[in-house]
Amino acid sequence: MNIRLIQCTTESLDALQTISRDTFYETFHEQNSEESMTDYLNDAFSVEKLTAEIKNKHSLFKLLYVNEELAGYLKINTEEAQSEQLGQETLEVERIYILNRFQKLGLGKVLMNEAIKLAHEKNKNKIWLGVWEKNLNAIAFYEKAGFEKTGSHSFFMGEEEQKDFIMTKHL
Repeated sequence: MNIRLIQCTTESLDALQTISRDTFYETFHEQNSEESMTDYLNDAFSVEKLTAEIKNKHSLFKLLYVNEELAGYLKINTEEAQSEQLGQETLEVERIYILNRFQKLGLGKVLMNEAIKLAHEKNKNKIWLGVWEKNLNAIAFYEKAGFEKTGSHSFFMGEEEQKDFIMTKHL
């Protein structure tokens, strides 16, 4: 299996938008209404929003290719780009998204190791993430990677308020 991580730029915006929509839909459509999913996908993964995120110097996307096929991606945030301000010493892992057909191949670990490497490069001593309280597979993955639940925050899927656990790992 040939694995490559490539930093996302505006030239790869179409690929980022497609993988973002596909992975989010695959993961969460069964637990949410079609209307909420459509509204969220159109807002969170719009060309305008993704372009702004790519251009933000405190955010970084890495596209994950397996045998030349786009399989998923990583998004990290530092400084004011973080969705919660948990301090200057922290790095947020906002997204580790992998298409269903590529799961259980160790690719989540590849992306997590990349996030940890980037945290070290940026002199951060803690990484954190938000994960939906009902995403039990992801919670188990993060716990196995050494993350602990340290709080929670609200996440809105359309008009519906959901709860994300905040999980933290000290480096």
